[in-house]
Amino acid sequence: MSGARNFNRRYAREYNIFRTMFFMIFLSIVVYNFFNIFYDYKIVGRENLPTRKNKNGKYIYAANHVSIFDPPLVALAAYRPIAFMAKKELFEPTEKLSWLVKRLGAFAVDRTKPEIATFKTVKDVVSTSWSLGIFPQGGTRPYGKLEGIRKGFVAIAKSAKSDIVPIAIADWNGYPKLKPFTRRKVTVKIGTPISYNLSEEEIVYEWSRQISELAGYENCTPKPETIATQKEKQLV
Repeated sequence: MSGARNFNRRYAREYNIFRTMFFMIFLSIVVYNFFNIFYDYKIVGRENLPTRKNKNGKYIYAANHVSIFDPPLVALAAYRPIAFMAKKELFEPTEKLSWLVKRLGAFAVDRTKPEIATFKTVKDVVSTSWSLGIFPQGGTRPYGKLEGIRKGFVAIAKSAKSDIVPIAIADWNGYPKLKPFTRRKVTVKIGTPISYNLSEEEIVYEWSRQISELAGYENCTPKPETIATQKEKQLV
């Protein structure tokens, strides 16, 4: 539609007190009650979350991706306003969740190529009281194996000078059943923050290691020293 806004660029002023209140009310009432009704869910590792003293928005919450419920689950675990990077298709007028996604502060990304607007939006988000939410795998992936990791989340963390908090979605066994007294299971496990000052290979490996261990997944990411050895062999 001509003249429609491109939501890949959002500004700091959009993450104001009114949007923050809307986000937290939605989280406290809708999300909390939904998971209490339909899921036997647990949140483990909250002691690893940034404390009140350093909870200034300079953090990226990066989780594995198993379902459309991952963003609210991550926000519920962190219990703070988080602007999630979402595929641009979710912002189309015909998309059922478009209205809600926009008002909860998400912004659009083209998963095929990085855009300058994305980095500008990230810097605006972390300049506010909000944090950033990313799913390094892009789309949802099969259970039990951590693969398809896109390294763009490292460039974003370094650009924003924000440490990464790994969040593992574990024990997921499906979408809700509309049957009385039937609850699905899911566990959210919070890892220890990863410094953005590490090298790209170290950040990717450390995120993969923590997620794999917490979720009980097979880790397909090689160790940094293994990568270095492979490069040396190629030069010989």
